[in-house]
Amino acid sequence: MKFILFMAKLISLSEASVIGFHAMVLIASSKEGLNVQTISEKTGSSKHHIVKIMQRLAKSNYLTSSRGPNGGFVLTKKPSEITLLQIYECIEGSLEMAECPVNHDLCPFEKCIMNGIPQMLTNQIKDYLKGQTLEDFKNSLKK
Repeated sequence: MKFILFMAKLISLSEASVIGFHAMVLIASSKEGLNVQTISEKTGSSKHHIVKIMQRLAKSNYLTSSRGPNGGFVLTKKPSEITLLQIYECIEGSLEMAECPVNHDLCPFEKCIMNGIPQMLTNQIKDYLKGQTLEDFKNSLKK
C-alpha cells in the first residue's frame, strides 16, 4: 500500500482515497453508470481494490449500483453536493490532527518546537478538501 506522508501522521493519502477521488469524478462525469471494469481501465487500478472502495462509498449512500449490461455505479447526489472531504473521510475516517504530532501527553518544552504547524497544515488540507466538489472536476477529464 502506498502512502504520501506529510510529517509524522499529519495526513496520509492512501491509494484507496486517491482511487476513490478519481472513481467518483469519473462517475460524476459519465451520463450513464460506470462499471468496475471501466473504472479500472481509466484509473489503472485493480478491480478488486475498486470494488472494496465502491462498496464503502455505496454503504455511505454516495453511490448506488445496478447489475447487468447497462449497470454500473451512479451518484445518489448531485456532483456539487459531494466534497472530496466526504469521500476521503468515508474511505479513511475522520481527518483530525492531535495537538502533538507524536501524541505525547507530556512535553518537556513550554513552547512546541513544531509551533502548531501540523495542526495548521491539517486544517488547510481539510479546508481544501471540504471546498472541492465533484462538480469542480467533472469537466477536467482528458479527451
